Amino acid sequence: MFRVWVPEGSPGYGRGEKPMQSWTKEYLQSVVADRLEGRKFIAVSNREPYIHVNRDGQIECMQPASGLTTALDPIMRASGGVWVAHGSGNGDRAAVDAYDHVAVPPDDPSYTLRRVWVPPDLERRYYYGLANEGLWPLCHIAFHRPQFRREDWEAYRLANELFADAVLEEAAGESAFVFIQDYHFGLLPRMLKRANPKLVIAQFWHIPWPNRETFRAFPWKQELLDGLLGNDLLGFHVRYHCTNFLETIDRNIEAMVDADHGFVTRGGHGTLVRPFPISIDFDEHCRMASSRDMGAAMAKWWNLIGKVPEYIGIGIDRVDYTKGILERLDALDVLFTEYPEYIGALSFVQVAVPSRTSIPGYDRLNREVIQKVEYLNNKWGFGEWKPVVFVHRHLDQKTLTALRLISDFCVVSSLHDGMNLVAKEFVASRVDEDGVLILSSFTGAARELTDALRVNPFAADEIARAMHTAMTMPVCERTRRMRRMRETVSANNVYHWAGRILMRLANIDVEDAESDADVDDVTVELAKVAEVA
Repeated sequence: MFRVWVPEGSPGYGRGEKPMQSWTKEYLQSVVADRLEGRKFIAVSNREPYIHVNRDGQIECMQPASGLTTALDPIMRASGGVWVAHGSGNGDRAAVDAYDHVAVPPDDPSYTLRRVWVPPDLERRYYYGLANEGLWPLCHIAFHRPQFRREDWEAYRLANELFADAVLEEAAGESAFVFIQDYHFGLLPRMLKRANPKLVIAQFWHIPWPNRETFRAFPWKQELLDGLLGNDLLGFHVRYHCTNFLETIDRNIEAMVDADHGFVTRGGHGTLVRPFPISIDFDEHCRMASSRDMGAAMAKWWNLIGKVPEYIGIGIDRVDYTKGILERLDALDVLFTEYPEYIGALSFVQVAVPSRTSIPGYDRLNREVIQKVEYLNNKWGFGEWKPVVFVHRHLDQKTLTALRLISDFCVVSSLHDGMNLVAKEFVASRVDEDGVLILSSFTGAARELTDALRVNPFAADEIARAMHTAMTMPVCERTRRMRRMRETVSANNVYHWAGRILMRLANIDVEDAESDADVDDVTVELAKVAEVA
């Protein structure tokens, strides 16, 4: 668990026997209440934290599985703020009031969800078009050509304007904190800052930022970069992406770039650029893995797999070309060819959640993955044994946790990923301190989980060798590696991520950025928390 130093005698010190404060949901909420100082907190995302569904005339409220909701929900509850998001549920309109508001969570209302209505054609061009066929492949170096269409860019701009109108209405001309999520809203910060300079704006870009040469291909680069520089604080997962962004600014737009201090000035306004590696709720994953009914959930997996193999490997992904699923399956083919002793002894369970199937490339990828699985099972399978157990649907966290617990190794072979929380979820679920993580070097998680077996996801033979290593690794070595990775994920949990961003947001000024530029950000910021604890 991550600890914050608290001076003796302060309210957070306790009785002297524990001069540390853990980063928990409750502690984050206390920091939020202190740091906001009565100002409104407004979160913005495309996906909504709660969705209303009409089932046979009855409106039901559901909470979609989302790491983002886990991170922001404690801030929203503590601040009593407003979350602005796209109303996508078929019962969403029936649930809101005349101002498009609905109080959430439904069982204990503590903040407001403001829904923005995005017409279907606009959503198709803004979200599926510019955001996911343009920016997504541009930012992920997975050798997938991006699609840039003028009408998609116009839709992207219009969608950003819709969200800007909603945020400005909620702020009502007053000072407020605005926290924008992801690559769907690259123009929103400048729109907001231009209309209400009193807003303090932060944005977290959840995907990688490409190098400056790659970004040159984006046709509307100057407008997008100007939009992002409307932020007071801009966050990425890792420092490498921050560096890429600063170099992109330096080569493509008129601005003063202080690369050493991570600071950009444009038109008299400064933007602080910092890495904030996102994470998960470690304690919640541990609690779920240790629950009494986990045995029954694990038994269901054994029944699905059938003949109990000596080894079980797993992969858990959305079906996306950046996740390297086809490359992983190719590695299994190499493994059985070079290490025939695993034929009949290893079953690999691949959970593949369909995603963005309305985009032709994604629909085609789904079919390719299915064909590859059928090819491997026909080539290597015999009797009741299949080398690949393919699960092509969404599964809840309890079911996924059970799968992680029965596995010998987990393969995360992303071709490029900003972070990849699947790797951290695997580690957090392993309360038995066993199991091996095989992790792509091209993920943000690889910079933190250094005890994983790191691989080049483009090299099938390298992944195959890592699988062999995982299955032959001594128990003591598996335990040592897993214990260290669990310590890392526990220390840098999702509340640590949210707290660091919030504290930066509440202390934005140029002097602060310059004075602590050569000091570890965590130490400085945690000292500030201690002062107000």
